[in-house]
Amino acid sequence: MKPAPFRYADPGSLGEALDVLAAEGDGAKVLAGGQSLIPLLSMRLAAPTTLVDLNRVPGLDAVEVTGDGVRVGALVRHAELLGNPAARTVQPLLARATAYVAHPAIRNRGTTVGSIAHADPSGEMTAVLALTGGSVTVATPAGRSTIGWRELFVGPLETSVHGAAVVVDAFFPALPARSGTAFVEVSRRRGDYAVCGAGVVVTLDADGLVETVRAAYLSVGPVPEVHDLTEAVSGQPAASADWAAAADLARTLVDPDGDLHASADYRRLLVGVLTERALASAAAEAAA
Repeated sequence: MKPAPFRYADPGSLGEALDVLAAEGDGAKVLAGGQSLIPLLSMRLAAPTTLVDLNRVPGLDAVEVTGDGVRVGALVRHAELLGNPAARTVQPLLARATAYVAHPAIRNRGTTVGSIAHADPSGEMTAVLALTGGSVTVATPAGRSTIGWRELFVGPLETSVHGAAVVVDAFFPALPARSGTAFVEVSRRRGDYAVCGAGVVVTLDADGLVETVRAAYLSVGPVPEVHDLTEAVSGQPAASADWAAAADLARTLVDPDGDLHASADYRRLLVGVLTERALASAAAEAAA
C-alpha cells in the first residue's frame, strides 16, 4: 500500500518545527529516523496531514555522557549509540538492548528517541528507559519540560506528548555502584519483534550480598513494566542467590496478553526463564 497524501515540512530549526506543529495541531507527525513511522504510513495505520522532518534541525544529534548518566538527542541513530564506548561504560543496558533492535540497516537509520516516542511495548528502548528510571525532555512553544517514564507511556503506541511538542532527548541515569546488568529476549528470528524480553539490574552491598533487584519486560503488557524482585533474594550472596525464586516471583507479577505470536501462558513461562538467566548474568557482573 501507499501512504495517504500528506504535506511535508522540512524546518531548519526547532522553533520552525514547533510553529508547524502548532499550526497543524494533532494532524501532524514528527519524523526523525522513520523506521517505525514509515511502515505505519504505508499500511495507512497512520494518516497525518503533515510530516515534520527534524533531520535539518541542529543540536539534536549529540550523545552526552556524564557521571550522572547518558543523554541521547532525538537524531542519534541506534548504530551510533551502540558504538559509543563512553555510553556503554556509564549505562551498559543501552548497548545491550540496542544490539537486539531489528537489523543493522534499520539501526543505521532508526533513532533511539524515536523508538521511545513510538511507545511500542515490544520495543527495547522503552524497556531500558523504564528500567533505568529515565525521562525525556519535551520542547513546546512555552519552553522545555522533563517527563518521567511513568508519565510518558500511557498505552500501546501512545504517549502523553501531544500537539505542538517535540521530544528532543532522552536521559538514562547511570548505574548505582556495585551493579550489574543483562538484557535477553526471545524472537522467532533474529531482528524480529521480541515474543518476550527482559532487562535486569542487580545491585550488591559492600559485602557482596544482594541489595536490590529490578526487572523490566517487553512484549508483556500494554506499556513497559518494571518489577522489584528484591524480596525473593535479599541479603543472599550473589554467587549462590536463589534466582529461580526471583523468577517465580516475576511470573506472579506479570499479566501478559496472548496474540498470534504467543499465548499468555507461554509469555509467562518466558518471563521466568529469561528472568532467571538474566539475573544470574547480571549478578556475576556486579560481583566482578
